[in-house]
Parts: sequence; structure tokens; C-alpha cells
Amino acid sequence: MLDKDLEVMKTAAFNKADICNNHLGKYFVRAIMAGFFIVVATILSNVTAAVLYPTYPQFGKLLGAIFFSIAIILVVFIGGELFTGNNMVMAMGVYTKTCKVSDLVKTWVVSYIGNFVGSFILGALLVLSNASHQLLVDYYKSFIYTKLSATPMELFIRGVMCNFLVCLAVYTGMKLKSESGKMIMMFCIITAFVIAGFEHCVANMGTFTIGYMLLGDIGTMAVIKSQIFVTLGNIVGGAVLLTLPLKLMSAEH
Repeated sequence: MLDKDLEVMKTAAFNKADICNNHLGKYFVRAIMAGFFIVVATILSNVTAAVLYPTYPQFGKLLGAIFFSIAIILVVFIGGELFTGNNMVMAMGVYTKTCKVSDLVKTWVVSYIGNFVGSFILGALLVLSNASHQLLVDYYKSFIYTKLSATPMELFIRGVMCNFLVCLAVYTGMKLKSESGKMIMMFCIITAFVIAGFEHCVANMGTFTIGYMLLGDIGTMAVIKSQIFVTLGNIVGGAVLLTLPLKLMSAEH
């Protein structure tokens, strides 16, 4: 069964590289859409948590974590090029010699930039709409500065753990046949990473955009530091911690 899954991932890696190399505009739009989907989930998660924050903050955090799971469901079901998911798929393409390292680097870079564009646009539109404004201001003040105060090693490890789980959710979406089964597993896995407080570089793109526009300068250098170490952690979590063992477990090894 694992070898069949490996073939699916190899095919996905080849197709991603082909589209990125030969239809760059299409690939970039798919990356923007993935950024949109992440911010849709961020809006649902954050506004829910913000509404409950004054009275039931623990329940708000749990519910917000559960609702954020819609992000990966939208990406898997509708389609989109998510940088963190591509960490797993393209790494498998390189491990199996389906793709070149240059293909991996290009897809990662283009999807990362596209994810940022999508996250920035939708995050900015949320704040400019002035919807739930004061709720979100109060809620963001409660966590954004603590989030940014983490050490580089903490950020890196949180990034590793996060993308191990995110890529596990993507892998589940490839493996399971029924849509209901995929959704249940994705809800459980993504809820685990959010409720634990792990760090996702694309989700943070939207979160920091919203935070800047709500609160003003939240610390440019702290944001850059966070993005660098979380991104590196996400790469290791997806491309090494999960994908490499999957490759070593297969009959092809």
C-alpha cells in the first residue's frame, strides 16, 4: 500500500514541476489561491476565538483550532499550491529522482511567494473591511507579542512539528478514498498542530499582515526572524521528518 502511495506522490511531484516550469502563471495563481484558503481559515478561527476570548478563552482556543482545519481541506479539495505541502511532495520527487533539485527549489520559491501574495491580499481586505475590528484588536493584543517573543530554536522546532503534522494531513488526503474519511483525519491532525501552538509559515503570513494593520508596527525584525526560523522548521518537518522515513519504508529503497 505504501508503494502505491509513493507512486501517487511521485506523480504529484512531476506534475507540480511540469506546471511550474511550463505554465508559471497558472502555478502562481494556484499558490495565491492557497494563500486565500489559509486566510479564510484564519478569519474563521480568529474571529471565533476573539468572540469567546472575554468569557471562555480556553473554549475559544479549542474551537479556533478545530475551525482552522478548514484550511487544508480547502487546499486538498479545491486545489492550490501550498508551500508547506510542497515540502513533502517535492522532496519525495527528489528522493525518487522523479524531479531535479532545481525543480524543488523553483516550486518552493514560487509557491512561497504566491502564498504570501494571497495571504497579504485577503488579510488586508479583512482589516480594511473593518468587520469585527475591535474584537480582533483585543484578541491580537492577547497573543501576537508572545508569539513573536519565542527564541529562534523554539520557532524552528515549532515549525518542524507543525509541518510534520500538516504534511501528514496532506498525505492522509492522498491516501484515503472517501471524502468524509479525509475530512475527519484532516480535522484531527490540523487541530493538533494549532491547539499545541506550533508555527506554520503561511498561516503566519496572514496573521502578521492582519496584526500589522490592526496594531501598527508589531516589530519588523521579530516578524522576519519568526518567518525565517519557522520556514526552515517547516521545510525540515515536511521534507525530512516525514517524507524521508516514508521513502525509507518503501520497497524502492
